[in-house]
Amino acid sequence: MMDGNLTLHDRWHHVVIIGGGASGVLMAAHLLGTGHPDIRVTIIERGSMLGCGIAYGTTHPQHLLNTRVAQMSAFPDRPDHFADWLMRTGRAATDQCFVDRATYGRYLDDLLNPWRGGEDARRLRCVQGSCIGLRETATGIIARLDDGTSVMADAAVLATGHAVPADPQPPLRGAWDFSAPADPDATVAIIGTGLSMIDHVVTLLAAGHRGPVLCISRRGLLPQVHAPTRPLKLGRQDIPLGASVSALLRWLRDRVRDAEATGGTWRDAVDGIRPHIAAIWRSWDNEKRARFLRHAATYWEVHRHRMPPISADRIETARKRGQLSIIRGRFDTAAVQDNGRTRLNMTAHGRAEAGVHDVDHVIDCRGIRRDPVEHATPVIRDLLDRRAARLDPLQLGLDTTQDAKVINASGWPSSRLFAIGPAARGALWEITAIPDIREQTFRLARVVFGSAELATRQGA
Repeated sequence: MMDGNLTLHDRWHHVVIIGGGASGVLMAAHLLGTGHPDIRVTIIERGSMLGCGIAYGTTHPQHLLNTRVAQMSAFPDRPDHFADWLMRTGRAATDQCFVDRATYGRYLDDLLNPWRGGEDARRLRCVQGSCIGLRETATGIIARLDDGTSVMADAAVLATGHAVPADPQPPLRGAWDFSAPADPDATVAIIGTGLSMIDHVVTLLAAGHRGPVLCISRRGLLPQVHAPTRPLKLGRQDIPLGASVSALLRWLRDRVRDAEATGGTWRDAVDGIRPHIAAIWRSWDNEKRARFLRHAATYWEVHRHRMPPISADRIETARKRGQLSIIRGRFDTAAVQDNGRTRLNMTAHGRAEAGVHDVDHVIDCRGIRRDPVEHATPVIRDLLDRRAARLDPLQLGLDTTQDAKVINASGWPSSRLFAIGPAARGALWEITAIPDIREQTFRLARVVFGSAELATRQGA
């Protein structure tokens, strides 16, 4: 980890982080906590509160974390940190609870408190604004903001999160628009049946909505429900790295049978394989990755990204009383009729003819795997336009090396520009949940930006 007589740390005195959501705050907390008192961080975030982003900016108490308190610590070497924070701030919760996401957003924001006052305040600067461009020079990085100012640093980390689509064209409403229909008896249609749909349904029910709710998706699959789990102990040598997608799935089904044979469930197998997902993804060529995305990704995600039991109970109650219906089919078009209602046209599963549904309120919850160019942030678009970055071959996000260096259009990795979290999921696939981002930012802070000696001492 040496460059001449300098450690990498000696090169990175000032790091600018683009994006102050969960990924950006975790990156900042880990950088500032490496033990090097002269590392400084500037966070550029257009929102007013750090740590929130699209996931944790909600104000609805019904929007719960999809992972238990015990797995949500910001620090892999301090697994009780979040639980201790909840206790310290007077919030009653056990380590097996699913707390609301707004509370987690406040936790993330609080992570930076040690550097907001006193002597260490000089090490953290938070700039509210939008970064519209990054230029790499021989000596550093220049970040341009929308107000005409610039921030100069030694390195930059892109933590821009998901490529969030712009609000859909009316009559569709966006997935983050939780305004309820004026009429509590209105018919609501939700396109998509993932975790965003769960948020909308529980919000509607909590507001006293009485009308029917139609949920439409190609496969009609709902996220599975969290339950106690004992993850199988699987080492890297146990994983059939490089095997075909079908062979890997057969192997996983065998592990499910192993778990069930000892009184467990499929969750034990899924949670046992989770630490090895990045290794599996790296072992596949682009053809195998594409085949997984086409045929298996949806099934993996509904088992991997589960909903809390309290949300599942509300969904099941609404289904049993006939208020909530799951419709399997492909959404085609939506148009407002003369009577003010919206007509949805869809192709029903297994049939060529279109189905028609007249509804009053339509919400587009088709997920986050959208076009990373069309929905790119200004800084990402600028990098792509200037060929200073490129998308990964499957168009999931920015192309990076395994140690998060951004790769330009000519195939060369940057020496000063990094991308983390959902913005760069092409290299690791599962880098959208806190436990995964926590590991990535922890290691990056210590191995890339910190000294080799510190990385060894921290067990990175």
